[in-house]
Amino acid sequence: MITIKEALTKKEMKDYVMFSFELYKNNPYWIPPIIAEELETFDKTKNPALQTAEAHFYLAYKDNKIVGKIAAIINWEEVNLLGKRKARFGWFDAIDDIEVTKALLDKVEKLGRKHNMDHMEGPMGFSNLDKVGILSEGFDQMGNMITWYSFPYYITHFEQLGFVKEKEYIESDFSFNGINPEPFQKASELIKKRYELRSLNFTKTKDIMPYVDKMFDLFNETYAKLQSFVPINDIQKAYFKKKYIGFINPEFIKFIVDKNNNMIAFAIVMPGFAQALKKANGKLFPFGFYHLLQARKHSKEVVFYLIGITPEYQSKGVTAIVFDEYYKVCQAKGIETCIRTPELEENHAIHNLWKHFNSKINKRRRTYKKEL
Repeated sequence: MITIKEALTKKEMKDYVMFSFELYKNNPYWIPPIIAEELETFDKTKNPALQTAEAHFYLAYKDNKIVGKIAAIINWEEVNLLGKRKARFGWFDAIDDIEVTKALLDKVEKLGRKHNMDHMEGPMGFSNLDKVGILSEGFDQMGNMITWYSFPYYITHFEQLGFVKEKEYIESDFSFNGINPEPFQKASELIKKRYELRSLNFTKTKDIMPYVDKMFDLFNETYAKLQSFVPINDIQKAYFKKKYIGFINPEFIKFIVDKNNNMIAFAIVMPGFAQALKKANGKLFPFGFYHLLQARKHSKEVVFYLIGITPEYQSKGVTAIVFDEYYKVCQAKGIETCIRTPELEENHAIHNLWKHFNSKINKRRRTYKKEL
C-alpha cells in the first residue's frame, strides 16, 4: 500500500531532500545538490519565489519506506499575470513503480482542481530560473548543477498515465580546441564602432554589484515574449544577487553598454562545478567548500548560463562582442569545454548563436502536460 504524506517538519523536509541521494546512490551521472541550499530553496522564509507561489512537498511511503517525492506548485504570478491556469510539479523522484508515480501526480492534480487550473505541467520549478524537465536522451551523460538527472522509466510512467510531451529542450557542448576566433573578432570590432558600444569586464565581484539590477531588468525585457515567462520581481533580484553573483568568477560576467552607458546585453558563464559537487556529496563541510573553491579557480569546463540582449539590438551582431570577450578569458584560463544549458528546441534564435562552434547535442529533456 502506498501512502502519501506532506512534508511539513524540518525532519520531513530533510527526508524529502535526502531521498534523491538514496535513489541515485552510486549513479555516476547524477549531480548532488548542496543539502543546506536545497533546504533553503524550499523554505518559505528564505526563498522569495515562495511569496508568489504556493508549494506543497509530498513524500510517498511503501512498507514504511520513502519511495518517491514531488512538489505541487501554483505560481500565482503566472496565473494572474499571464492568465495561464497551470499547476506545476517539480523535484520529482520515484522508484520504478508506476503506482508510486500515479499517487504523487494525483496530489498535483488535486491541487490544480482545487484552484480551478486547466492543466498541469512538469517537472519544473517555482520560476523560470529553476531547473526544468526530465531527460529523454543522455542518460549516460554527466549532469550539471542547474539540471535534474532522471531515470528512463520516468517518461514511461508519465506517458502510461496519460501525460503528453509539452516542451522539448536540448543541451549540447563544444570544445574550445580548434575554434577559429577570426570571424567573431572582426565582427566584434565592427559592431562596436558602428553602434558605439563597449564591453565591461571585471576582476572583482564588488564592481559587478551596481550593475546587477540593470542586468535582471534586461533579462525580463529579453525574455518577455516567451509564452511561459514570468518576470523576476525586485525581491527575487535581491535574493539571486546575494546567493549567486558572489560565487561566479567576476571574469565570467560580461556586460555590453552603449555610448550613454545603457546596458544593452549581458551574459553569465559559470565554472563547471559538477565534479566538485560529486566530491562534496551534498555537504559544504569539512571538504565540500574546498572542492567548490578549487573548481571555481581551476575548472576546465564552463557552463553557459544566461544571455540577454535588448530587443533593439538582437539582430545587430552584438553576440560577436560577447563571444570575443569570452574567448579571451577562456583562452587565458585554459578552458577546454563549454556546456550549453537547456534551451527550448523551438528557440532557433539562441541555437543560431552557436552555429560556428561545432556544438553537439548530448542531452534532451522535456516537460509533460495533462489536461485537468
